[in-house]
Amino acid sequence: MDEHIPVLLDEAIAALNVRPSGIYVDLTLGRAGHASQILAQLNRKGKLIGFDQDAQAIENSKIALSKIGSNFETVHDNFRNFKEVLYTLNIQKVDGIMMDLGVSSPQFDDSERGFSYRSNARLDMRMDERNSLTAYEIVNTYSVSDLTRIFGEYGEDKYAYQIARKITEARISAPIVTTQQLVDLIKSAKPMKELAKKGHPAKQVFQALRIEVNDELGALEITVKDALKLLNVGGRLVIISFQSLEDRLVKEAFRRATVVEGTRRNVFSLPKEEEMPKFRLVHRKILTPSAKEITRNPRSRSAKLRAIERIKE
Repeated sequence: MDEHIPVLLDEAIAALNVRPSGIYVDLTLGRAGHASQILAQLNRKGKLIGFDQDAQAIENSKIALSKIGSNFETVHDNFRNFKEVLYTLNIQKVDGIMMDLGVSSPQFDDSERGFSYRSNARLDMRMDERNSLTAYEIVNTYSVSDLTRIFGEYGEDKYAYQIARKITEARISAPIVTTQQLVDLIKSAKPMKELAKKGHPAKQVFQALRIEVNDELGALEITVKDALKLLNVGGRLVIISFQSLEDRLVKEAFRRATVVEGTRRNVFSLPKEEEMPKFRLVHRKILTPSAKEITRNPRSRSAKLRAIERIKE
């Protein structure tokens, strides 16, 4: 197994401000990079609950965490369901929640999972292999307008329509089965000047398909709302995102939670205590990886860390 390098590890753990006897939730276990550091700071009264929708990630995490302590629990589920799962464990409030929204390196590196545009595999992209919707299904059954919307909104690709049209024309004669077939179609839909630019021409479309397959933005929106509700006073939510759509969603949710909207009737009066926000931002500016970290782990380049703390009930 290759060495796993958690992104913004020190910054994330510092932002969580771990209380040794607290209850902490890692909603994106992966290979337990962040979770291991959280568990190491807990005493016997503390507890860590880790979620992942990838079965292999759960197995890897159990092995890693068992070397540190036994006061943890792993849950094989989408993080959108974490609130209900915690309630079944008789946990109503927690002291910290960690989310690292990057697709884990093992998923990218396992060519058979169909996440990567750099290796040839069947179109899949499911983070949870129990789900029925795959990238193959989307590419071969969605209409031109739906594909255009997905590639435009989730991939922010300005050639969304041209790519969607190429796909729907190509699949008339035979299904589009592999990642390489899709990459070739994407390339054929873009002008030479676009193909000459830095970066892989299929990156945005593959991102869009992955988001659609796993309903990533819908799940994130629900989860952030639930996470804020479940924090104890002094508890913190730390989120690392890797693309602009996720970061915008997190930024807006944090803004709504930390700002009191003004009223027109008396703009000069200070808000009453009960009108004050229940949360505060932990950092005034987002945290990003250092040049040293990016050199050591190029996949960290686009990472952005935001953290929020509950300051009152």
